[in-house]
Amino acid sequence: MIFAILKGIKSIPKGYIMKITYTLTDESPALATYSFLPIAKAFLRHANIEVATSDISLSARILAQFPERLKQEQQVEDALSILGDLVKTKEANLIKTPNISASIPQLKAAIKELQGKGYDVPNFPDEPQNDTEKAIKEKYQKVLGSAVNPVLRQGNSDRRSTKAVKSYAQKNPYRVVPFSADSKSYVSYMKEGDFFDNEKAVLIPSATTAKIIFRDSSGEKVLKEGLKLEQNEILDATFMDAQKLSRFYEEQITSCKNKGILFSLHLKATMMKVSDPVLFGYAVKAYFKEIFESFGDELSRLGVNANNGVSELLSKIESSPKKAEILSKYNEILEKSAKISMVNSDKGITNLHVPSDVIVDASMPAMLKNGARLWDKEGKECDANAVIPDKTYATIYEAVIEDLHKNGTLNPATLGSVSNVGLMARKAQEYGSHDKTFIAPNDGEFVIVDANGSVLLSHKVRKNDIYRANQAKFDAVQNWIDLGIERADITGDKAIFWLDAKRASNKIMIDLVQKRLKEKGKNIEILAPKEACLESLRLIRAGKNAISITGNVLRDYLTDLFPILELGTSAKMLSVVPMLNGGAMFETGAGGSAPKQVEQLVGENHLRWDSLGEFLALQASLEFYAQKQNNAKAKVLADALDSATSQWLDNNKAPSRKVGEDDNRTSHFYLSMYFTRALANQSADTSIAAFFKPIADELESKQDSIRAEFNNAQGKAVDLGGYYKFDDNKAESIMRPSKSFNTIIEQIARG
Repeated sequence: MIFAILKGIKSIPKGYIMKITYTLTDESPALATYSFLPIAKAFLRHANIEVATSDISLSARILAQFPERLKQEQQVEDALSILGDLVKTKEANLIKTPNISASIPQLKAAIKELQGKGYDVPNFPDEPQNDTEKAIKEKYQKVLGSAVNPVLRQGNSDRRSTKAVKSYAQKNPYRVVPFSADSKSYVSYMKEGDFFDNEKAVLIPSATTAKIIFRDSSGEKVLKEGLKLEQNEILDATFMDAQKLSRFYEEQITSCKNKGILFSLHLKATMMKVSDPVLFGYAVKAYFKEIFESFGDELSRLGVNANNGVSELLSKIESSPKKAEILSKYNEILEKSAKISMVNSDKGITNLHVPSDVIVDASMPAMLKNGARLWDKEGKECDANAVIPDKTYATIYEAVIEDLHKNGTLNPATLGSVSNVGLMARKAQEYGSHDKTFIAPNDGEFVIVDANGSVLLSHKVRKNDIYRANQAKFDAVQNWIDLGIERADITGDKAIFWLDAKRASNKIMIDLVQKRLKEKGKNIEILAPKEACLESLRLIRAGKNAISITGNVLRDYLTDLFPILELGTSAKMLSVVPMLNGGAMFETGAGGSAPKQVEQLVGENHLRWDSLGEFLALQASLEFYAQKQNNAKAKVLADALDSATSQWLDNNKAPSRKVGEDDNRTSHFYLSMYFTRALANQSADTSIAAFFKPIADELESKQDSIRAEFNNAQGKAVDLGGYYKFDDNKAESIMRPSKSFNTIIEQIARG
């Protein structure tokens, strides 16, 4: 059965050396997998490569937390934990598609769907009232936000555009929206009191354990203990002043009103799942201040949490006797306050509706390539104030706007490339801070003390200030530096370490970088992020390439920023994670537009998800496998897939956005056709060539009829049986509508 082929090996047995593991995730990447994975498995059988699947979707991660509440047939393995062990081995060869980094509203929606399907999972307790609810919330915390990436990314990141992709993008540049010299758009950030200003850091002299304590007038409370610190790792801590944050938001709202531009908030409440929802909530309370002041008691009674956005407020007031008054005030504010940018103007969904709707690393590049403009409630494009409270990284987007004002619209037909080598191994920096992030319960002091009771770092705070501590392990930092040096040597491109000497942790890291560069006899420039961004823009405007060597958050931001400016999308990048222990993970692109793509599929049976990232990841995975296992057939497949992907690009077989035209499924057919022809034409393995020649002939002779089978299925609504948990049989039927093509793939699989 095709369903059995898709599901593959259900778990990774202990002691079993896995060949290639393919993740099952969420939304449009998951839908594409129903089509692409049977194809990949069929071809890989000809190199004797087993492919396992591992379900790390949001629904699977939820179900894995509550086996005791589920029927036996409903229980799922804790795939994320299993993969967490796998990626620490030298045998790891993992292809990872994008997953949902769930916000609380998304988590609640997934829980509701699972409950409706008969799964006895508990509701998410916003404010736990007892030990049972505390335990439930603790389990859900393992699912929220960036639950997946810190576990799997046991190595640093090498992310770049391949030559074929870059060449195609220059020959076929995306439509550029001109930047007006009269643009009033700008980036705003706090001038004082943010995470950048308050950061302190220390280089740990010898291995120890530590604990985080909060002290106030009533005594002290241990918030986290058993914090393992290794010799020479960088430990930093900081806080956001909540009062200054609120004033900052109010000032920006007033400024937008006076200037007649949009107020637009840009955070990352998914990856920064503890701190950024709070930052988001303060913006909601600032913009709708009159509602929270006039109806505070009623909102509290209803359990409205501003951190979950306006959508929750509007939903919960449905049962309130004061609904009409609150809605009247809501509409009044939208009319008289600063105009707010919209996620969906047609549906009245604002920038402040759901914290996960606007994710800074995707939303800011989209704004910048759109002439630095966003959309108002009428759907009109307007200049905007991009509000990014913390100046630590906001300045890179400020740099782009400054460059646009100085040098004009970027031309993707002539731009060079900015690749990235990013520190992320072992939960480095902010993206590993979730379990060390706290809201100050009172005026007091956060203190980190080591096993001897010595104070490592301390911060005096006021009630509601947002505190977090970060770590960067020495071996991860050294590996990152060496990877940056290696990429610079291989390419000959100018490399830049994006580090700011004014930031406490960066100052220590600069010392480590300089020492390592001296040991290696290398000379690589170190610039603060804004200056590094301006220099990188100067280089790519001149048609040259640059390598950004950055910390974890900048890795995440830049691997969207420059690809979107250069290619129009970040989904076409090759992303390789060489693991510290010798394995590797190959990531397949960004999923930021996935929700809208699923919406189109459900309504029109057209999926515009571009699987180029999957093609690139599979090709790199095959090359890695061939090298590690000394498998000549895998190398034949890798080379043929590289050729097929280039032909796929040259012939412009990426999915169209329009219903009735070629979509994701048809794109997989064309790749398969080019793949079989490349295998038939190669001379390194005559048995593979002989097998694939008649199949290539058949695919080419039937391409018009197969394409018609795909496209004729479009134009009508379909039922996936769910959003967070698809019905496998329904999804497979929808994503594999061509019987002729399925028959040929099954023929390849039988070998």
